[in-house]
Amino acid sequence: MPERLTISNTSPLLYLNLTNQLELLPRIYQTITIPQAVVDELAEGGKQGVRVPDPAMFSWLRVVPVRSQALIPVVTDLGAGETEVIALALENPGSLVIIDDQLGRRVANMRGLTLTGTLGILVKAKQLGHIPAVRPAVEALRHAGLWLAHDLVSRVLTQAGEM
Repeated sequence: MPERLTISNTSPLLYLNLTNQLELLPRIYQTITIPQAVVDELAEGGKQGVRVPDPAMFSWLRVVPVRSQALIPVVTDLGAGETEVIALALENPGSLVIIDDQLGRRVANMRGLTLTGTLGILVKAKQLGHIPAVRPAVEALRHAGLWLAHDLVSRVLTQAGEM
C-alpha cells in the first residue's frame, strides 16, 4: 500500500517554524508534501522579512505539482496555497490535509478530505511523546501572531488533557 500523503498549507509550516516546532512534522508524518503555491507563498513571506522555512533545506519536504487544474476548487476567497493543497489532496484520495484557514477547512470538509491543523499537530505530538504539553506551544503560536479562537483552544487543551 502506498504511503499516505500528508499535504500542508503555508500557515502550519510558517507558524511551526516561527515557534521552533517545525521538527515535529517529520517526527509525526515522516514526509510532508506541498504544492508549488505553498513554496511561492513562503518565498513571498521571506521577501517581506518574515522568518519562513525554505523548503529546499528540508529533505522531508517534497514539492509536488497539481496535475489537474480541473480539480482546483472554484472559490474566489481561497488563497493559492489552500486551493492547490485541496486540489493535490483530491488527486490523492486518502491524503491528510494540514490546513488552518477556516474557509479552506470548510471547502476541504465539503470535499470529504481528512484534515488536521497546527493545533492538531501539537495534540498528536503530545500523544506521541514529542512534547510534554500543548499549552506552552499554543501560547508560543499566539505570541508568533497566529489568531486562535478561545473556544478552539479550550477544545484542544481538553483533548490534550490540559484543562
